[in-house]
Amino acid sequence: MQQLVVLIVALCFSWSSWVVAQEDASYLLGPGDKIIIQVIGEPELTIETQLTDSGKINYPFLGEITAKGLTIKKLEGLVYNGLKGDYFVEPNVFVGIVEYRPFFIHGEVKQPGGYPYKPGMTVNQAVALAGGMTERASREKIFITREASKSRQENANLNTKVNPGDTVTIEQRFF
Repeated sequence: MQQLVVLIVALCFSWSSWVVAQEDASYLLGPGDKIIIQVIGEPELTIETQLTDSGKINYPFLGEITAKGLTIKKLEGLVYNGLKGDYFVEPNVFVGIVEYRPFFIHGEVKQPGGYPYKPGMTVNQAVALAGGMTERASREKIFITREASKSRQENANLNTKVNPGDTVTIEQRFF
């Protein structure tokens, strides 16, 4: 009975993570993302790990795998293909994101810093996480630096989507 309860809890966790991961199938894994890899029915092959700057993970039977820059589906396929044949006939592999890498917000917000990313987040929601804007904050001078292009700032507004690893800057307004 206890094993059944554990299996149901594991499947519920897997399902909720799967739903989040499916929200953006093009999401590329990067340093700071915390992921889980499971082979259903093989608890010793379950690992939960945070990607380091190298973006590599060490997985049982397969050794070192580079996850940085891969989608969830590509990583799932890599593990599936690595296990299929030599170790399993038809492995049921699941990869999910447990926690996204943070985004950063600074400038005229009450509590600047790094915050956990949530799928679908906007600048307005990021500002709310940072305690709101200060009295001197400009609603027109909002910039976002995307993780992929650190040298380029984009103009943004409160409805602009924020991605993991992005940096949001709220400038001062002039009275």
